[in-house]
Amino acid sequence: MTSRPFHGAVGQTLSAEVDLAAPLTATGNLRRRLIVSRIAVGAATAAALAAVAVLGIVVSSVIHRGASQLSIGFLTKNPPQFPGPGGGIAPAIVGTAVIVGLATAIAMPIGVLIALYMTEFARGSRTARLMRTVLDLMNGLPSIVIAVFVFGLLVVGRGQSGFAAAVALAIIELPLIARSSQEVLLLVPGHLREAADSLGVRRWRTVLGVILPSAMGGIVTGTLLAVARAAGETAPIIILCSLIRPGVHVSPFSFGTGLDTITGLIFVASQQADPYNEARAWGAAFVLLAFILFTSLGARALLNRNRRRLSG
Repeated sequence: MTSRPFHGAVGQTLSAEVDLAAPLTATGNLRRRLIVSRIAVGAATAAALAAVAVLGIVVSSVIHRGASQLSIGFLTKNPPQFPGPGGGIAPAIVGTAVIVGLATAIAMPIGVLIALYMTEFARGSRTARLMRTVLDLMNGLPSIVIAVFVFGLLVVGRGQSGFAAAVALAIIELPLIARSSQEVLLLVPGHLREAADSLGVRRWRTVLGVILPSAMGGIVTGTLLAVARAAGETAPIIILCSLIRPGVHVSPFSFGTGLDTITGLIFVASQQADPYNEARAWGAAFVLLAFILFTSLGARALLNRNRRRLSG
Protein backbone atom coordinates (compact mmCIF):
# COMPACT_ATOMS: atom_id res chain seq x y z
CA MET A 1 0.00 0.00 0.00
CA THR A 2 1.56 3.31 -1.06
CA SER A 3 1.23 6.49 0.96
CA ARG A 4 -0.53 9.37 -0.61
CA PRO A 5 0.53 12.97 -0.16
CA PHE A 6 -1.70 15.25 1.89
CA HIS A 7 -3.46 18.02 0.00
CA GLY A 8 -5.36 21.12 1.10
CA ALA A 9 -5.73 22.68 4.57
CA VAL A 10 -6.51 19.34 6.19
CA GLY A 11 -3.42 17.83 4.64
CA GLN A 12 -1.22 20.62 5.94
CA THR A 13 -2.61 20.16 9.45
CA LEU A 14 -2.00 16.40 9.35
CA SER A 15 1.51 16.96 8.04
CA ALA A 16 2.24 19.36 10.94
CA GLU A 17 0.95 16.81 13.46
CA VAL A 18 3.14 14.10 11.93
CA ASP A 19 6.16 16.41 12.17
CA LEU A 20 5.40 17.18 15.83
CA ALA A 21 5.06 13.49 16.60
CA ALA A 22 8.56 12.85 15.32
CA PRO A 23 11.15 12.19 18.07
CA LEU A 24 13.01 15.27 19.31
CA THR A 25 16.75 15.36 18.92
CA ALA A 26 19.06 17.19 21.30
CA THR A 27 20.19 20.49 19.91
CA GLY A 28 23.07 22.65 21.03
CA ASN A 29 20.71 24.98 22.87
CA LEU A 30 19.11 22.10 24.76
CA ARG A 31 22.48 20.64 25.73
CA ARG A 32 23.63 24.02 26.99
CA ARG A 33 20.50 24.36 29.15
CA LEU A 34 21.06 20.91 30.62
CA ILE A 35 24.65 21.79 31.48
CA VAL A 36 23.63 25.09 33.10
CA SER A 37 20.89 23.31 35.07
CA ARG A 38 23.31 20.69 36.37
CA ILE A 39 25.84 23.35 37.34
CA ALA A 40 23.16 25.31 39.24
CA VAL A 41 21.95 22.19 41.06
CA GLY A 42 25.52 21.25 41.94
CA ALA A 43 26.32 24.75 43.24
CA ALA A 44 23.17 24.83 45.38
CA THR A 45 23.95 21.37 46.78
CA ALA A 46 27.54 22.38 47.54
CA ALA A 47 26.37 25.53 49.34
CA ALA A 48 23.91 23.53 51.45
CA LEU A 49 26.56 20.95 52.32
CA ALA A 50 29.02 23.73 53.22
CA ALA A 51 26.51 25.31 55.61
CA VAL A 52 25.82 21.95 57.25
CA ALA A 53 29.56 21.26 57.44
CA VAL A 54 30.26 24.56 59.21
CA LEU A 55 27.50 23.86 61.72
CA GLY A 56 28.82 20.34 62.23
CA ILE A 57 32.36 21.62 62.85
CA VAL A 58 31.16 24.15 65.44
CA VAL A 59 28.92 21.65 67.22
CA SER A 60 31.53 18.89 67.24
CA SER A 61 34.20 21.27 68.53
CA VAL A 62 32.00 22.47 71.39
CA ILE A 63 30.99 18.91 72.26
CA HIS A 64 34.59 17.68 72.14
CA ARG A 65 35.90 20.40 74.47
CA GLY A 66 32.88 21.10 76.62
CA ALA A 67 31.10 17.80 77.22
CA SER A 68 33.85 16.59 79.55
CA GLN A 69 33.10 19.49 81.93
CA LEU A 70 29.43 18.57 82.33
CA SER A 71 28.44 17.24 85.75
CA ILE A 72 25.91 17.87 88.48
CA GLY A 73 28.40 20.00 90.36
CA PHE A 74 29.18 22.03 87.26
CA LEU A 75 25.49 22.95 86.97
CA THR A 76 24.79 23.54 90.68
CA LYS A 77 27.97 25.03 92.21
CA ASN A 78 29.24 28.60 92.29
CA PRO A 79 32.45 29.44 90.43
CA PRO A 80 35.63 29.41 92.54
CA GLN A 81 36.69 32.69 94.10
CA PHE A 82 40.27 32.22 92.95
CA PRO A 83 41.63 30.71 89.72
CA GLY A 84 41.76 26.96 89.94
CA PRO A 85 39.87 23.75 89.30
CA GLY A 86 36.35 22.97 90.42
CA GLY A 87 33.34 25.19 90.69
CA GLY A 88 30.39 25.56 88.40
CA ILE A 89 28.16 27.97 86.51
CA ALA A 90 25.04 27.97 88.69
CA PRO A 91 24.85 31.81 89.02
CA ALA A 92 25.18 32.16 85.24
CA ILE A 93 22.34 29.69 84.65
CA VAL A 94 20.11 31.48 87.17
CA GLY A 95 20.94 34.91 85.76
CA THR A 96 20.24 33.80 82.20
CA ALA A 97 16.92 32.27 83.27
CA VAL A 98 15.90 35.47 85.09
CA ILE A 99 16.78 37.82 82.23
CA VAL A 100 15.32 35.66 79.45
CA GLY A 101 12.22 34.89 81.53
CA LEU A 102 11.60 38.58 82.21
CA ALA A 103 12.17 39.43 78.54
CA THR A 104 9.68 36.77 77.47
CA ALA A 105 7.13 37.99 80.01
CA ILE A 106 7.39 41.44 78.40
CA ALA A 107 7.49 40.38 74.74
CA MET A 108 4.97 37.54 74.62
CA PRO A 109 1.73 39.41 75.51
CA ILE A 110 2.67 42.39 73.34
CA GLY A 111 3.59 40.17 70.41
CA VAL A 112 0.39 38.13 70.66
CA LEU A 113 -1.74 41.30 70.84
CA ILE A 114 0.00 42.67 67.74
CA ALA A 115 -0.63 39.41 65.89
CA LEU A 116 -4.29 39.40 66.93
CA TYR A 117 -4.75 42.95 65.71
CA MET A 118 -3.17 42.20 62.32
CA THR A 119 -5.17 39.01 61.74
CA GLU A 120 -8.52 39.64 63.43
CA PHE A 121 -9.13 43.39 63.40
CA ALA A 122 -7.03 44.85 60.57
CA ARG A 123 -6.52 41.98 58.15
CA GLY A 124 -5.58 43.20 54.68
CA SER A 125 -5.46 46.85 55.70
CA ARG A 126 -2.60 49.27 55.15
CA THR A 127 -2.00 49.38 58.88
CA ALA A 128 -1.48 45.62 59.00
CA ARG A 129 0.92 45.74 56.06
CA LEU A 130 2.84 48.60 57.68
CA MET A 131 3.09 46.74 60.98
CA ARG A 132 4.28 43.61 59.19
CA THR A 133 7.00 45.62 57.46
CA VAL A 134 8.08 47.22 60.74
CA LEU A 135 8.27 43.81 62.42
CA ASP A 136 10.39 42.43 59.59
CA LEU A 137 12.73 45.41 59.88
CA MET A 138 12.97 44.94 63.65
CA ASN A 139 13.81 41.29 63.13
CA GLY A 140 16.74 42.32 60.95
CA LEU A 141 18.17 44.89 63.37
CA PRO A 142 21.59 43.95 64.80
CA SER A 143 21.41 43.24 68.51
CA ILE A 144 24.23 45.72 69.14
CA VAL A 145 22.02 48.55 67.80
CA ILE A 146 19.20 47.55 70.14
CA ALA A 147 21.65 47.33 73.04
CA VAL A 148 22.98 50.85 72.38
CA PHE A 149 19.41 52.20 72.22
CA VAL A 150 18.48 50.60 75.55
CA PHE A 151 21.78 51.78 77.03
CA GLY A 152 20.84 55.39 76.36
CA LEU A 153 17.29 54.80 77.56
CA LEU A 154 17.80 52.87 80.80
CA VAL A 155 21.49 52.69 81.72
CA VAL A 156 22.72 56.27 81.39
CA GLY A 157 22.20 57.92 84.77
CA ARG A 158 21.04 54.70 86.45
CA GLY A 159 23.73 52.09 85.91
CA GLN A 160 23.74 48.67 84.35
CA SER A 161 21.12 46.13 85.39
CA GLY A 162 19.52 42.87 84.44
CA PHE A 163 16.30 44.72 83.70
CA ALA A 164 17.98 46.76 80.96
CA ALA A 165 19.27 43.56 79.37
CA ALA A 166 15.79 42.02 79.64
CA VAL A 167 14.26 45.01 77.82
CA ALA A 168 16.78 44.64 75.00
CA LEU A 169 16.08 40.91 74.71
CA ALA A 170 12.33 41.64 74.74
CA ILE A 171 12.78 43.92 71.73
CA ILE A 172 14.66 41.10 70.00
CA GLU A 173 11.94 38.56 70.85
CA LEU A 174 8.98 40.78 69.95
CA PRO A 175 9.05 40.50 66.12
CA LEU A 176 9.70 36.76 66.28
CA ILE A 177 6.72 36.15 68.56
CA ALA A 178 4.43 38.51 66.63
CA ARG A 179 5.22 37.08 63.19
CA SER A 180 5.05 33.43 64.26
CA SER A 181 1.78 34.07 66.11
CA GLN A 182 0.37 35.80 63.05
CA GLU A 183 1.15 32.80 60.84
CA VAL A 184 -0.51 30.42 63.28
CA LEU A 185 -3.59 32.62 63.67
CA LEU A 186 -4.01 32.71 59.89
CA LEU A 187 -4.20 28.91 59.93
CA VAL A 188 -7.23 28.87 62.24
CA PRO A 189 -10.16 27.60 60.09
CA GLY A 190 -12.46 30.36 58.91
CA HIS A 191 -15.61 28.39 59.71
CA LEU A 192 -14.88 28.85 63.42
CA ARG A 193 -15.09 32.62 63.03
CA GLU A 194 -18.18 32.32 60.82
CA ALA A 195 -19.95 30.10 63.35
CA ALA A 196 -19.26 32.56 66.15
CA ASP A 197 -20.43 35.50 64.01
CA SER A 198 -23.63 33.68 63.08
CA LEU A 199 -24.42 33.25 66.77
CA GLY A 200 -24.00 36.98 67.36
CA VAL A 201 -20.90 36.59 69.53
CA ARG A 202 -18.86 39.74 69.87
CA ARG A 203 -15.49 39.76 68.16
CA TRP A 204 -13.41 40.03 71.33
CA ARG A 205 -15.21 37.04 72.84
CA THR A 206 -14.63 35.07 69.67
CA VAL A 207 -10.94 35.88 69.87
CA LEU A 208 -10.63 34.91 73.54
CA GLY A 209 -12.88 31.88 73.45
CA VAL A 210 -12.28 30.39 70.00
CA ILE A 211 -9.30 31.83 68.13
CA LEU A 212 -6.69 31.93 70.90
CA PRO A 213 -7.34 28.41 72.25
CA SER A 214 -7.09 27.00 68.73
CA ALA A 215 -3.76 28.71 68.07
CA MET A 216 -2.23 28.52 71.54
CA GLY A 217 0.03 25.58 70.69
CA GLY A 218 1.59 27.44 67.78
CA ILE A 219 1.96 30.62 69.83
CA VAL A 220 3.81 28.74 72.56
CA THR A 221 6.17 27.07 70.10
CA GLY A 222 6.88 30.39 68.40
CA THR A 223 7.68 31.85 71.80
CA LEU A 224 10.11 28.99 72.46
CA LEU A 225 11.94 29.84 69.25
CA ALA A 226 12.24 33.44 70.44
CA VAL A 227 13.54 32.23 73.82
CA ALA A 228 16.22 30.16 72.08
CA ARG A 229 17.24 33.24 70.08
CA ALA A 230 17.39 35.48 73.15
CA ALA A 231 19.36 33.00 75.26
CA GLY A 232 22.26 33.13 72.83
CA GLU A 233 22.51 36.91 72.51
CA THR A 234 25.77 38.41 73.76
CA ALA A 235 25.92 42.11 72.84
CA PRO A 236 23.01 43.23 75.08
CA ILE A 237 24.52 41.31 78.00
CA ILE A 238 27.98 42.81 77.57
CA ILE A 239 26.73 46.38 77.19
CA LEU A 240 23.78 46.41 79.58
CA CYS A 241 24.60 43.85 82.27
CA SER A 242 27.72 44.51 84.34
CA LEU A 243 30.57 42.07 83.86
CA ILE A 244 32.52 43.28 86.91
CA ARG A 245 30.42 43.13 90.07
CA PRO A 246 31.05 42.90 93.82
CA GLY A 247 28.95 39.76 94.22
CA VAL A 248 26.30 37.52 92.79
CA HIS A 249 22.85 39.09 92.48
CA VAL A 250 19.56 37.59 91.37
CA SER A 251 17.38 40.72 91.20
CA PRO A 252 17.22 42.28 87.73
CA PHE A 253 15.96 45.56 89.21
CA SER A 254 19.14 46.38 91.16
CA PHE A 255 20.57 49.21 89.08
CA GLY A 256 24.34 49.45 89.21
CA THR A 257 24.82 45.70 89.66
CA GLY A 258 24.56 43.12 86.94
CA LEU A 259 23.50 39.52 86.70
CA ASP A 260 25.89 36.75 85.80
CA THR A 261 24.88 35.08 82.54
CA ILE A 262 26.13 32.18 80.45
CA THR A 263 27.12 34.34 77.48
CA GLY A 264 28.83 36.85 79.77
CA LEU A 265 30.73 34.07 81.52
CA ILE A 266 31.88 32.65 78.18
CA PHE A 267 33.04 36.10 77.04
CA VAL A 268 35.06 36.78 80.21
CA ALA A 269 36.46 33.31 80.87
CA SER A 270 37.58 32.76 77.28
CA GLN A 271 39.88 35.80 77.47
CA GLN A 272 41.70 34.72 80.62
CA ALA A 273 44.99 32.84 80.68
CA ASP A 274 43.85 30.39 83.35
CA PRO A 275 43.25 27.01 81.64
CA TYR A 276 40.56 26.15 84.18
CA ASN A 277 38.57 29.24 83.25
CA GLU A 278 38.96 28.33 79.59
CA ALA A 279 37.64 24.84 80.30
CA ARG A 280 34.76 26.39 82.25
CA ALA A 281 33.95 28.58 79.25
CA TRP A 282 33.83 25.53 76.96
CA GLY A 283 31.53 23.77 79.42
CA ALA A 284 29.22 26.79 79.55
CA ALA A 285 29.22 26.93 75.74
CA PHE A 286 28.19 23.27 75.64
CA VAL A 287 25.29 23.90 78.05
CA LEU A 288 24.12 26.91 76.04
CA LEU A 289 24.42 25.08 72.73
CA ALA A 290 22.48 22.09 74.04
CA PHE A 291 19.70 24.34 75.35
CA ILE A 292 19.38 26.25 72.07
CA LEU A 293 19.46 23.12 69.89
CA PHE A 294 16.91 21.16 71.91
CA THR A 295 14.62 24.18 72.33
CA SER A 296 14.72 25.06 68.63
CA LEU A 297 14.20 21.50 67.39
CA GLY A 298 11.42 20.80 69.88
CA ALA A 299 9.66 24.08 69.12
CA ARG A 300 9.76 23.52 65.37
CA ALA A 301 8.43 19.99 65.76
CA LEU A 302 5.53 21.25 67.90
CA LEU A 303 4.87 24.10 65.46
CA ASN A 304 4.69 21.76 62.48
CA ARG A 305 2.32 19.45 64.35
CA ASN A 306 0.08 22.37 65.29
CA ARG A 307 0.03 23.59 61.67
CA ARG A 308 -1.00 20.16 60.45
CA ARG A 309 -3.74 20.03 63.06
CA LEU A 310 -5.12 23.44 62.08
CA SER A 311 -4.87 22.89 58.32
CA GLY A 312 -6.23 19.35 58.49
